[in-house]
Amino acid sequence: MVGEDVTWSQKEAEADLIRQAREGDEGAFTDLMKQYQSIVLNFAHKVCRDQAKAEETFQDTFINVYQKLSQFDGRSKFSTWLYSIVTNNCLMKRRRRKIDEKMQAYDEFPVGKEGAEPAFQVADPGHGPMQTLMNKELQDHLDRAILRLPMEYRVVFILRDLEENSNEETAAILGISAEATKSRLRRARAFLRQQLNEYVAE
Repeated sequence: MVGEDVTWSQKEAEADLIRQAREGDEGAFTDLMKQYQSIVLNFAHKVCRDQAKAEETFQDTFINVYQKLSQFDGRSKFSTWLYSIVTNNCLMKRRRRKIDEKMQAYDEFPVGKEGAEPAFQVADPGHGPMQTLMNKELQDHLDRAILRLPMEYRVVFILRDLEENSNEETAAILGISAEATKSRLRRARAFLRQQLNEYVAE
């Protein structure tokens, strides 16, 4: 019960900050953004896989939030709305660079059966003197594999398997259907499994 009261109080405090910020209170807006700055920066880095691009996206996102806060109607969680802005910024930057990059066609990616795919997992390297080295090698492989994913698949994978949002939340953030979310996730997982075959847990 105490935990529920704390959670409710936090929601009420956030709703109050949002209301004040929408009314033009600069201090309230600053406090609101401080609560989410690490979440936004971490998510932007996961999507962009580049610190400089993540920081640029981070700055753009808070400018967008300042400009569009009046459009937030409270029907979704504030974090869901915020994720959608970060995602859109990442996608727009990707599209601007797309003409200069060689993109792999979607049909080059292996697609699993239409049934449910298990969540993406990697094998536990175990304990011992090689664990740190194995973990670093795995992370390097995973980073490169994620970068090879088209952005539309990448953000679904990150939102679902790394940020642990539900299919419904991910669909709301991206403005697509739950079925499209599941389809893109299946493709992303299948591609990453192929890329990291020796690490994937059976």
